[in-house]
Amino acid sequence: MVSNWLAELDGRRATVEVPATSANLGAGYDCLGLALAMTNRITLEVRGWSRGEIELTADGEGAGELAGSADNPFVRGVVAAMEAARGTLPDGVGWRIEMRNEIPLSRGLGSSAAATVGGLVAANALLGGPLATRDLLGLATTIEGHSDNAAAALLGGFVVSAASAEGVEAVRFDVPRDLRAILFIPESRLSTASMRRVLPELVPRADAVANLAAVAIGVAGLASRRYDLLRRLTVDRLHEPYRAEAFPQLPRLIESALGAGAIGACLSGAGSTVIAFADSLATISRIEAALLATAADTDLPGRVSVVAPRNAGATVVSSA
Repeated sequence: MVSNWLAELDGRRATVEVPATSANLGAGYDCLGLALAMTNRITLEVRGWSRGEIELTADGEGAGELAGSADNPFVRGVVAAMEAARGTLPDGVGWRIEMRNEIPLSRGLGSSAAATVGGLVAANALLGGPLATRDLLGLATTIEGHSDNAAAALLGGFVVSAASAEGVEAVRFDVPRDLRAILFIPESRLSTASMRRVLPELVPRADAVANLAAVAIGVAGLASRRYDLLRRLTVDRLHEPYRAEAFPQLPRLIESALGAGAIGACLSGAGSTVIAFADSLATISRIEAALLATAADTDLPGRVSVVAPRNAGATVVSSA
């Protein structure tokens, strides 16, 4: 038997829009994130009598390769939200999921976090919103394993987050309208798990201190609208030098963006995308050209996309 509350949801639909995110932003390993105006729009329909079937269709990024299974991060988000709010789901409930995806998979732009957050927000909307934002962030962090992408996808803007035994704390603030992110998105993919494996267990004290200083001055600079300090923030010594062993074109791509006038440039998340920042049209054009030229010179197929930061996080488009 399907429980009464779930039977009431049978056939209900919710549509959510969730942004891409760029985590780390250089020195802020696992604690900084930025939402980007590149989104996935996902519709969830509850199918209470479908014998547990999950029907998933996707257009755009991931079309033909995303699995309609319990392991899909969107489904995990849906189930986590419903169980947190109502208790264990009965056997037999299924879902129909329709995705229109702009966020590339395994490119360091938060596709997994966007799916997880989308599932949480869609399920919460169908239930009438019993879970607070803090609850959703805690669930997303548990599913994802870290809070940086999840916090930015949920809250939007520039987000500083940290998880502890007491929960997840996140502080966000808006990003200026004139700032743009220039993304070089390689065709090749890099998994977060594989890029974490190249990191050492111990790092030199000097590198740790340098990163602490870069995060402190970078976050303070952004909060006080000193966007020139993005250059300091995006210089990392804890993970990018080691990840460059698996992504040898990375240093040259960053150097070319900075040489073309970028305010700052770094690896986006675990890669393979490289993100650079600018606030003028002329500089944006120079950075695009420099990144494409360097990619061609290093035999790295890919494309450039220019996007604005997004100050809105995951939003409910409709629920009925």
